[in-house]
This record gives sequence, C-alpha cells and structure tokens, in this order.
Amino acid sequence: MYGDTSVIRGLARTMRDQAADIRHEADRLVAHAESVHWRGLAADALRLRSRERAAELRRTAALHDDAADALDHHADEVDRLKDLIAAIERRVHGLVAGARDRLADLGRGILDGIRHVAPDPLDQLLDRFVPPPSGSKDWLDIEIPGLH
Repeated sequence: MYGDTSVIRGLARTMRDQAADIRHEADRLVAHAESVHWRGLAADALRLRSRERAAELRRTAALHDDAADALDHHADEVDRLKDLIAAIERRVHGLVAGARDRLADLGRGILDGIRHVAPDPLDQLLDRFVPPPSGSKDWLDIEIPGLH
C-alpha cells in the first residue's frame, strides 16, 4: 500500500545502529590518538586533528539519529492515515449496507401493496455509491452526508 511501516521502522533502527557505530569509531579514534606515546608538535597536531574528526563523526551520528526520528515519525503518520482510511471505509460500507437494506425493505413494501412510500434520496445516493479500492487514500476525500 503506502509503505510497510515495519520496514520503515527497521530502516530507523538501522540508522540508529549506524549512529552508534559511528560514535564508537569516533571514541576509538580519539582513544588511539591519545594513547600515542610520542610527544611534540606532530603528536599534538595528531591528537587535535583526531578530536576534530571525532567531533565531525559525532555530528554525522546525530544526523543519523535525526533521520531515524524522521523515519519513525513518518511511520507513525502512515499508520495513523491507514487507520483513518480503514475507519472511513467501515463507516461508508455500513452506511451503504444500511441504505441498501432500507431500499430492499421499501421494495418489499411496495410489492406488498404500500405504494405511497418514497425512498430516501440519501439511500438512493448510497445505493449508487462506488467505493474506491480498499485502503486507497481516496477514502480521505469521500464526502457523503451523515458520514462525519
């Protein structure tokens, strides 16, 4: 349909795992640079450069976390809309079934000799209603009196 939210959430977990791996590598980089036994300008430059690169790696990890949060939010929205679509579908199908039952009862009444009974125009509208495919986002645009 619009997205398998378990797959979307799996991608978010993967992004978070990658963020953790990147942070771990940043920590290892700094630890290795700090453990260098030699002294001097070159050693100091190595340590400084390693800390700078580690900070950049941590920023990258934070961006991975942000992307994971965005994916989770997207999955929540997809689930919310899928639930809304399903609720609208159930409601409309119930209205249509009720209208068809009333029209069938009316038809039976006419056949039984009650000719002064007129069908409800809404029931006639609902009887002609052609629903969109199940799960379609077109359900969000359905406008039927009495639906809301």
